[in-house]
Amino acid sequence: MANAGGPAMHQSGPSARRPLAIALMGPTASGKTALALDWAERLGGEIVSVDSALVYRGLDIGAAKPTGVELARVPHHLIDIREPWQPYSAAEFATDARRALEDIAARGRIPIFAGGTGLYFHALLNGLSSMPGADPATRANIAEEASERGWDALHAELGSIDPEAAFRIHATDAQRIQRALEVHRLSGRTITDWRREPPPPRLSFHVLKLVLAPHDRAVLHERIARRFDAMLEAGFLDEVRRLRALPQLQAHPAPLELPAVRAVGYRQAWEHLDGGTDAAGFRDRAIFATRQLAKRQFTWLRGELDARWFDPLTERDRLEQALALFLPQSPA
Repeated sequence: MANAGGPAMHQSGPSARRPLAIALMGPTASGKTALALDWAERLGGEIVSVDSALVYRGLDIGAAKPTGVELARVPHHLIDIREPWQPYSAAEFATDARRALEDIAARGRIPIFAGGTGLYFHALLNGLSSMPGADPATRANIAEEASERGWDALHAELGSIDPEAAFRIHATDAQRIQRALEVHRLSGRTITDWRREPPPPRLSFHVLKLVLAPHDRAVLHERIARRFDAMLEAGFLDEVRRLRALPQLQAHPAPLELPAVRAVGYRQAWEHLDGGTDAAGFRDRAIFATRQLAKRQFTWLRGELDARWFDPLTERDRLEQALALFLPQSPA
C-alpha cells in the first residue's frame, strides 16, 4: 500500500499539489465508523465527524458515538462541541470542518470525513450561501408560536412568504419550517432567495468520495434493528432520562423541536417516556424512523455522482484498491 507517512499530497495529474482528504459517506449503520478508525490508524489520519447528532454532548448511546476507547485510538474532530439545547447549523459545521481540514493537512496527516448527514457534507464540499445563522431567541419565539398555533399554521405562513420553500418543505417538517421562517425574520429575505446566491469557493482539496452501503437493503435493516437493540441493552433510555432532567431542557418551551432531541431514536424515546408508547411500540417506532432516515440518506447519496459505491461487507478488497490508487505511491 502507499506510504502515507509524509504530507498528504498527490504526486501527479490534475490533482497535483492539492492536499488529499477522504470522505466516507453512507446510510446509518453501514460501517463508516469502523472503516474510518482502521484507515486513520494505518494512514496516520484524523477523523472529522460529519454527523449532526454527534456534535451534541450527552447524545452518546443513541447516536452511536465512538466510545472512549475508539476516540483515544486516533484524533477526532467535531464531536461533543455543543450542549443539547444549543443550535448548530450546517454553515457553522462547514466553517469548523474546513478549519479542522486545514489544520490536519498542515500537520501532514490525512483528514478522513465520516458520517451520514448529507447537508453537512454538502456544506463542507460545495459551500453554502451566506444566509443568517441560527438565532436562539428567534427560534424560541417560533417554537412558542408553534406550540400555540401548530406547525400547520406556520407552514401556511411560510407559504404566503415563500411559496417555493413551502412546496419543498413538508407541513410536518418542523425543523425546516422553523429555519425558513427564522431566515426571513432575521433578514427580510426568503430562504429561497438566499439559496439562489452563488456559493462560496469549493473545497480546495482532492477528495476521494466513497459510499458504504450494503447492496441488499434487508441486510441494512437487520443491522439497524440489531444495533438499536444493543443500544437499549447499553442503557439508551437512561441516557434520555438524563437529558430530560437537564434544567435547560426542562425550561425549554418546546424541547421536542430542538435538533438534538429530534435526532432519530431520541424523539421516539422522549415520547415513550412521556407515556406515548409502550416498550414494544417504542422499539418499532424507533427502528422504523431509523430505516426512514436511511432511505433519505440513500436519496441524497444517489445525487453524489462523483462518489464510488461499495458494499463494506463483501467488497473490502475493492475498497482497499480504491484507497491505494488514490494515495501517493512509495518510491521504487
